[in-house]
Amino acid sequence: MNPTRILIIDDEPQIVRAIKTNLEARDYQVHTASDGREGLRLIGDIDPDLVILDLGLPRMSGIDVLVQARQWTQTPILVVSARSGDQDKIAALDSGADDYITKPFSIGELMARVRANLRRRPADTGTSLLQTPDFTIDFSLAEVRRGDELIHLTPLEWKIVAVLANSEGKLVTQRALLHAVWGPQYGDETGYLRVHLTHIRRKLEPVPAQPRYFRTEPGIGYRFHANTPDGAPSSS
Repeated sequence: MNPTRILIIDDEPQIVRAIKTNLEARDYQVHTASDGREGLRLIGDIDPDLVILDLGLPRMSGIDVLVQARQWTQTPILVVSARSGDQDKIAALDSGADDYITKPFSIGELMARVRANLRRRPADTGTSLLQTPDFTIDFSLAEVRRGDELIHLTPLEWKIVAVLANSEGKLVTQRALLHAVWGPQYGDETGYLRVHLTHIRRKLEPVPAQPRYFRTEPGIGYRFHANTPDGAPSSS
């Protein structure tokens, strides 16, 4: 039986050492990262059973790690933070955290929360890579490549690609896509989507005027297809 893998993403060496020591004493396999970008990469690389995440991280905030990780994985994420305000807790939970514990904490409470969150881990957490015949989407690095070439996407373009690709084969309504990318206050600005989808298709589609991957359901929304051997076009 494979050991349970736990990833700690925290830049405080003393905290990391204390948590790691106690987890390893209970036969967990522990991996660590000291900044947000490294942590996000490791989530994709090792597919941990649980992530213990600090919010105040260098290079990428804990909130950003949560938002990006939730685009492809449902691995339980336990936030461990010195931020004790209600707004910090709400922001973390709304961004995808499963649990929140405030520093300082007792090891007993932390271990109890670890056990509780491990019981919630879904059987299938998906993959951080999605390959098509023309490009590869790497959710963990938030990037798209054509072979070895990195395709430059703006932050908004990436969000649209990630939302659609994460729902591969499913219809995403215009309103749902606007909410996911711009926020719940947006719902009728469909022109935003048309403009950005045009740019995305120019960058990723073999024939932008005849989209194979990013297809439009006229008046309803969009649908992403990773494998389209027939190359059937949709309305743009």
